Amino acid sequence: MLCALPKEFPMTVDRRQLLQYTSVTAALLGASSLACQSAPTAAPTPKLRILILGGTGFLGPALVDAARARGHELTLFNRGKTNPGMFPELETLLGDRDPQKGAGISALANRTWDVVFDDSGYYPRHVKASAELLAPSVAHYVYVSSISVYSRNDIEGMDEDATCGTMPDPTSESMGPSYEYYGPLKKLCEEAAESAFAGRATIVRPGYIVGPLDPTDRFTYWPARAARGGEFAVPGAPDDPIQVIDVRDLAEWMVHTAEQKLYGHFNAAGPMPSPESMLRWGDAIAACVKCAGGTATPRWIPLDTLAAHQPAGFHIWAPYEGETRGLHRVSNARAVAAGLKFRPIETTTCDTLAWFQSLPEARRQRLFDSAARMLSPEKEAELIAAVKSA
Repeated sequence: MLCALPKEFPMTVDRRQLLQYTSVTAALLGASSLACQSAPTAAPTPKLRILILGGTGFLGPALVDAARARGHELTLFNRGKTNPGMFPELETLLGDRDPQKGAGISALANRTWDVVFDDSGYYPRHVKASAELLAPSVAHYVYVSSISVYSRNDIEGMDEDATCGTMPDPTSESMGPSYEYYGPLKKLCEEAAESAFAGRATIVRPGYIVGPLDPTDRFTYWPARAARGGEFAVPGAPDDPIQVIDVRDLAEWMVHTAEQKLYGHFNAAGPMPSPESMLRWGDAIAACVKCAGGTATPRWIPLDTLAAHQPAGFHIWAPYEGETRGLHRVSNARAVAAGLKFRPIETTTCDTLAWFQSLPEARRQRLFDSAARMLSPEKEAELIAAVKSA
């Protein structure tokens, strides 16, 4: 199952909208002069020169915000096609991840940075080219991979040492008709980065990344559907586990890994998959209803009804049984120990819905049109009727 799309969406985002709907928390601290004198002074975080390969899609803008909030200096490298002009104040180098297209990555030559964030590498040949070019002049390579690298989804509590998938032909750059090679290609990309940056690479394996600016509409569908009101079909059961990570939490933690020089592999999946702290599917849906104003009613569709009526599918959710039992139960203990934190699902949901509702009507309608949706109104009504008559 894919946890990031391997291509860009034709979506334009107003930078003002992102800033308007991104949650920002500020704490005002007051203390006596005596307390100030006795309190230890934290060492200032060194200012880093950061290169982002991408920077204007989904995770990229969140990385920009997180890094600038910490006072770091940024350079972007991209084709200038996705949301061009989003960051006019930042240095932007134009080129292509494919070194064989146009000027390729030549704009990166003879430059020095402290760390590079690679959130746009899907093919090992591309990652190999950028990593090898930058290795002599950059100290740290942070590559955004995916939990899709693992060969199985039926094992609960999988950690970073779980078996990864392989490609029948490692030289192929096809993801396959059902994207079945997306994960194995990501694994080869990891290896390319680690080969060039031996002992200096951080491999980040997120699960489902959600939040404002998400071009996939996978999580956005649920608060947007709740905002339409009425009964809506929700697969599975309220106690099913769900792992999603807010793009802003991921970005802030990635900046932390750069500041602390944290190397190795990390599953950046959602809240801890334990009975005490896991995020329940029912809690996520409740947050969607609440953020949408409380006028919608979820109608839970059990697995036997889904099997009998065969809907095309649902976003984010997967059956908590069989081959997908472990999909939303991935161990993130290593990342949490390294400082990964999560904001409440209500914050993520409300911010996502507010951003979505700020978009042009045509863009919002795309989520529900026949090409984009997985569940037609007719099939949704059929499922709800089946549950009611059972």
